Amino acid sequence: MSLAVQFTEYGTPDVLRIVDVPPLTAGPGQVRLAVRAAGVNPIDWKILHGSMRQVMPVDLPGGLGSDVAGVVDQVGEGVTAFSVGDEVLGASITPSYAQSALADPAALVAKPASVPWEVAATLAGTGITAWEVLNKLKISTGETLLVHAAAGGVGTFAVQLAVARGARVIGTASERNHEQLRSFGVEPVTYGEGLVDRVRAISPHGVDAVLDASGRGEIPDSIELAGGPTRVLSLVAFGAADTGIQMHMAEPGAGGPEALGDILALIEAGRLQMPIAGTYPLDEVAAALAVSQSGHLSGKLVVLPA
Repeated sequence: MSLAVQFTEYGTPDVLRIVDVPPLTAGPGQVRLAVRAAGVNPIDWKILHGSMRQVMPVDLPGGLGSDVAGVVDQVGEGVTAFSVGDEVLGASITPSYAQSALADPAALVAKPASVPWEVAATLAGTGITAWEVLNKLKISTGETLLVHAAAGGVGTFAVQLAVARGARVIGTASERNHEQLRSFGVEPVTYGEGLVDRVRAISPHGVDAVLDASGRGEIPDSIELAGGPTRVLSLVAFGAADTGIQMHMAEPGAGGPEALGDILALIEAGRLQMPIAGTYPLDEVAAALAVSQSGHLSGKLVVLPA
């Protein structure tokens, strides 16, 4: 038996329980991981609350988590990409808030020895999403990108990836996160009323593109600053789709290996950081989700099942 976090009804983190579950078996084309770390993402507590049940229904009892880093301890039939003992990171196909998880090798990459487990577990979901949306926006050298919620999960990756591509990046964030953004090479501004004026004060001709990862209602300002909706993309403002902006729905593991390869190369070169705001043992997952939902973060949260 191994331990996993499960819930038998939708609700607050209080409904979570740690239970003994039968050992997983890697089927054809799968690997089994001894989980060393699992990243916490907002979608996890949204699934728990039931707000995602129309698009991501859960067969109860269910578990949480898809970002994972661990050691391959079983290889299914037909798998040649990894062997028992390999250290990997990416996305799992069974819940990663657990001591053991199954994964598709196509959604995994090798973990460099220099990357700590807790960092490795944060890269798949938000990192791949950030990489994909910058490609969608066609961000290139010399362009100016405005990122809303620049200190959030996707935002932290997006601003650093854009800087690495040679773009000028302006990021909206709370004052408490401005110094960290400056350390990434980002020009921070506070969000809220008067945003257009604050951005134009440092970029008089507006911006070339906008990534909205906040959903606080900045779409009209974003369209104005970008000179139209074509290169405005939101991850959250689905109610604004009729304005002509781009929308992006992240899929765990989609486009993973190439994106993760680029991200890991930047980390190893010292050009991308992933701040860790806190680590939690398996029996404190409820606390991790409560902190994540509060939104008062300046980095990622990680569950350490081992």
